[in-house]
This record gives sequence, structure tokens and C-alpha cells, in this order.
Amino acid sequence: MAKIFSGIQPTGQLHLGNYLGAIKNWVELQDTYDCIYCIVDYHAMTIPYQPDQMQKNILEAAADLIAAGIDPQKSILFIQSHVPEHTELAWMLNTVTPLSELKRMTQFKDKSKQFPENVNMGLFDYPVLQAADILLYSTDKVPVGEDQIQHLELTRLIARKFNQKFGETFVEPEVLLTKTPRVMSLKDPSKKMSKSLGPAHYIALTDKPEIIQDKIKKAVTDTGENSAEVSPGVQNLFTLLEIFGRAEVYKKFTAEHQAGKIKYAELKEELGQAISDYFADFREQKQKLLANPEGLRDLLAQGTKKAREIAVKNIKDIKNKVGL
Repeated sequence: MAKIFSGIQPTGQLHLGNYLGAIKNWVELQDTYDCIYCIVDYHAMTIPYQPDQMQKNILEAAADLIAAGIDPQKSILFIQSHVPEHTELAWMLNTVTPLSELKRMTQFKDKSKQFPENVNMGLFDYPVLQAADILLYSTDKVPVGEDQIQHLELTRLIARKFNQKFGETFVEPEVLLTKTPRVMSLKDPSKKMSKSLGPAHYIALTDKPEIIQDKIKKAVTDTGENSAEVSPGVQNLFTLLEIFGRAEVYKKFTAEHQAGKIKYAELKEELGQAISDYFADFREQKQKLLANPEGLRDLLAQGTKKAREIAVKNIKDIKNKVGL
């Protein structure tokens, strides 16, 4: 099977946008691809973080992925910093990466604006380490949303330049575009759902049913005089209902909205219940995993062993190519 690689930063709670934008797709890909999933803790260091929370966040991320359906027996799941070949390769790739290409990266510009007091070299060089993550495993395809295509194109360029300079070494990974629904903030539907906006703006996968109901209850709905139009807030609720609710319920409320007879309190109650029910098993499984941290660490150690078997073999060949 073709090989997939993707990573997730250990930055705390996952929300619905994270799940629909990446995790749900990762779970489904396991059936048709050879999947490698990585908790990218080095990447998480490029933005402000609390060192004393890092280990907790790493275990939380692992528990999130497994509870959501990532099977450590089917896929390789490991921690980036436990495989030193990632940073070894990143340095070698730095020597063929054009500075001008890194200066074009929109994510660096966005993060620099978001954290102006923390514009660091790691943030600037982030795409090269990301390229190393991908190329180290002879990855065939990388599942990404449209906002990550620029980074993958840079990875392909780096692979091409390395191959031209040192001989055929890397596969140029293809984009596996993830068609995901655009999940917006509950309080400000003009913005994507994000933790940085505050707890009222997102639904965490671990939120208890009563918290989910309260957040949905306070979500923005119609604005303006023409209630027949589907406003951004209403569209966001419909998007979530279509995904997490029953088809007949979704049809009922969309028809009522078109007829101008919708009762938003009923829509919100139905949606809140649907989301709560959908993630009930997730919440239970995550709680069990976190109750046994040593068992969780053992699973990650097994994944690290599998990842290193690939990484050590490949880095040896890469070093030979560059004369090391």
C-alpha cells in the first residue's frame, strides 16, 4: 500500500474543527494506506507554550488519536522528538532549501502577526523540519487541507533539489487533498473555530453533554432583517447537524428554515444532543487511556521502535549520499 504521513501538535484539547479537518480522515485512511502518524512536539515549541505542560499535552494528543480510532496495531503512532533522525535530516535539507522560498511561507507571516513577541528561527524554519518529517519515511501522499498545500509544495521542491544535487533519494510526495467542511466559531461565524478565540467559540471533543448544550444554545444564528437567508451562523449549525445528526432531522430543519418556520431552540437542542452522542464513546475511551499513562507510553514506545527502524535505515542511505 502507498504510504501516508501526517502529524499533529500537542497543544491541548482537540475541537470539532480539528476532528473534521484531520483526525476523522486519518482514521478512514488506515483502511487503504500504510499510515504513519506523529505527535510533532518539536513543532509545538515554535509558538509560546508551557514546558511543564508538554508531557501532559503529548499524552493527551496520543489518547485523543487512539480514542478517535487511530489503531496503533494498524498504523505507526509515535513522538517526533523520540526519533532523532528527524532533526538530523532537517539540517541536511536546510543546505538545499532556498531562503527565498521560506520567506514566502504564509504560515510564518500569519504566526508572526499572531505572536509578534516570539518571532523565532524555529518558526521560520518550521517547513524544513516538516519536510524532513515527511521525506524521512519515503512518504507517497500527505493528507492536507488547502491551507497546507504551500508547505507540501515546498517539501516537493526540497526533495527535487536534493535529488538533483546528491542523486535520486526522495519520493516527491503527492497532495492528498482533504475535502473538509469549514467549521466556524460558534460566537463569531466569520472566523474559523479556534481555541485562541476562547472556550465559547469552540466545542472540545471532551466537553461534557451539558457544556456542549450550553455552548450550542449560545451560538449565533440569524442576523439582519431577512431571516429566509441562511446566515453564516445558521449555516455553521446546519453544517454540524448534517455531519453529526440524522439525515431526516437535518432535512426537517432546513425545510423549516426555508419556510420561515424554524425554531432555533429546537435546532440547537437537537444539534447539541447529536454531537454529545457522537463523541460519547470517544470521551469514555480517552478517560480509560489517560487513567493508564504507562500503558499509553508503552504504545508510543512501540510506535517509536517501528518508526526508528525505518528512519535509521533511510538516514544511513541519505548520509552516504551527502558524504557523511
